[in-house]
Amino acid sequence: MGNVEQLREQLDEVNLQLLELINKRAELVQEIGQVKKVQGVNRFDPVRERNMLDLIAEKNTGPFETSTLQHIFKEIFKASLELQEDDHRKALLVSRKRKSENTIVNIKGETVGDGVQRIMAGPCSVESYEQVSEVAKAVKKQGFKFLRGGAYKPRTSPYDFQGLGEEGLKILKQVADEHDLAVISEIVTPTDIEKALDYIDVIQIGARNMHNFELLKAAGAVKKPVLLKRGLSATIEEFINAAEYIMSNGNDQIMLCERGIRTYEKATRNTLDISAVPILKQETHLPVVVDVTHSTGRRDLLLPTAKAALAIGADIVMAEVHPDPAVALSDSAQQMDIPQFEAFMDELRASGLFKDVAKPSTL
Repeated sequence: MGNVEQLREQLDEVNLQLLELINKRAELVQEIGQVKKVQGVNRFDPVRERNMLDLIAEKNTGPFETSTLQHIFKEIFKASLELQEDDHRKALLVSRKRKSENTIVNIKGETVGDGVQRIMAGPCSVESYEQVSEVAKAVKKQGFKFLRGGAYKPRTSPYDFQGLGEEGLKILKQVADEHDLAVISEIVTPTDIEKALDYIDVIQIGARNMHNFELLKAAGAVKKPVLLKRGLSATIEEFINAAEYIMSNGNDQIMLCERGIRTYEKATRNTLDISAVPILKQETHLPVVVDVTHSTGRRDLLLPTAKAALAIGADIVMAEVHPDPAVALSDSAQQMDIPQFEAFMDELRASGLFKDVAKPSTL
C-alpha cells in the first residue's frame, strides 16, 4: 500500500506539472493571438497544426499510441484556438464582456434597451404623404413613437420600385413632425448619410448592406442611432463584427435587428432565427429588434412570431403597415392594413407577453 501511495503522490506532482505547462502554453497562445491580430493574420493555421502533430508522432516513445497522443493534443489545440477567440470577443467594444450593463439607445427622447418593449411600424415603401400620414396616425393611436418607412429601396430586381429617395425622406420628416414621431429609414450609400441627418432619427442599414463596410464606418462617424439588420446569410459572429465597425468609429447608439436568414425553407420568405435574440443579448450589450415582416413574408404569421419575439426578450418588434396593402408598390403580401394592425396590437397586449408602457389613444 505504501508503494501505491508514493506512486499516487508522484502522479499528483506530474498532474500539477502538466497543469503548469498547459497554462504556460495557453499564455504563449494568447501572445501569438495578439501578434496575429496586429498582423491581420488568421488565428487558425492548419499547416502549423499539422507540423506540431508530426513532431509529436516523431518524438513519441510510448507507452501511449501516437494516435492517442495526437487526439489529446488536437483537443489542446482546439481549446487554445477557442481561448484566442474568447480574447477577441472580450476585446470587442460591442461585447458583453467589455461592458456588462445594457446600452440604452435614445431615439428622440424614447429609450430602447431599458427593459420596456416597443413596436416599430410603418409602410415598406414611402409612396405618398397621404399614405404615410394615415399609418402615422395608427402608430400614434397605439401610443408608439417609432415610424419606419423606406425611401431608398435596394431591391432584388433592378426593375422593381426603388423608392422616392430624398423626396421620401422629406415626406417622412413632415409626417413625423406633425405627429411627434421618430423616423427610421434605410440609407444605402455612405454619401447619403449626411443628407439623411436632416430628415431621420435612426439610420437603418439593411440586410443587403450589412457587409458594406464603408457605409458602416460612415454611420459610425455620426451621432445618430443606427438600426443594423442581419445579412441574408450572415452568421451571428459576422453580424456582431458588423456592429463593431460602427462602434469602433465612435457611435455606440446601435440596435441589432434579426430579420430572418436565408435557408432552404420555402414556406416563409426567410427563416426567423429566434434563438439569435438571446444569443445577441448575451454576447453584446446592445438592444435587439425582431422584424417579423421580412423574416416571414406572411401576414398570417406576424402575430405568432411577434409573440415569440417578445417572449424571448426582444426590445422592439418591427412590422409593416400600409393603408391598402393590395396596391402597395412593394411587399404587398406581408403588410397589415390599419384594422389588422389594431387587431394585432390588441392580441399582443391580451397575450400578457408585451412589457410596454404605451397606451392606445381613444381619440
